[in-house]
Amino acid sequence: MTYCLGMLLNDGLVMAADTRTNAGVDNVATFRKLRVWERPGERVIVLLSAGNLAITQSVVALLEDSVRLEEGDEIAPASHGRLMTVPGLTAAARAVGEAVRAVHHRDAAALREQGNDFICSFLLAGQVRGGPMRLFMIYAAGNYIEAGEDTPFFQIGETKYGKPILDRVISHETPLAEAAKCALVSFDSTMRSNLSVGPPLDLLIYRRDSLGSAVRRRLRADDPYLLTLRDQWGEGVRRLFHDLPDLPFAEDLLPGAPG
Repeated sequence: MTYCLGMLLNDGLVMAADTRTNAGVDNVATFRKLRVWERPGERVIVLLSAGNLAITQSVVALLEDSVRLEEGDEIAPASHGRLMTVPGLTAAARAVGEAVRAVHHRDAAALREQGNDFICSFLLAGQVRGGPMRLFMIYAAGNYIEAGEDTPFFQIGETKYGKPILDRVISHETPLAEAAKCALVSFDSTMRSNLSVGPPLDLLIYRRDSLGSAVRRRLRADDPYLLTLRDQWGEGVRRLFHDLPDLPFAEDLLPGAPG
């Protein structure tokens, strides 16, 4: 299990992913699930991945092969992506979908024979010069949906624990710094409730039209800010809970109250 989050905001993008991968309680490892391809001044493309690690790594490997071929002025096969030459983010989403379908064609039958499903999902975001900033969720079939003003964030992986804070705080107009802080609270809530999601956390903040210079941070379990955020958020929630008005019939629940 994993947790990845992408936000499409008026001012830019906030993308975050954990790094924990486990195959049972005694086989826990760390793998990067946030990847960036960029050409400063021309394009920034960010990909987050969740699901079967062998599948997602195979998809990313096809995309990386495409980038190496493009940078060597060779023609990359269509099924390999062409991320560094696509004219915009919609074409990039199609390229990732093609890579997903290529891996499915190669591996899905063998996975079924072993009793495993073809499970993967991706968040793709970024901007190409001359085009808009965009955010897509790409499914295991290679199809995708796009975020917009009414749906400013997407989640993949273990989504349920971190969603309530996002629903209450995030809108298309949320400033980048506030959105990044909310993202980390969302991850803290998820990590507290599900041990299969864990640090280090990879965080990327991209300002609209900058076409580079994205803020990138890796926050480990002992990161001072992450620890402060966790302590203050937990204490704040407890304090707010205690300050909520009592039930109007609370006296009926006290010991000795008439039945």
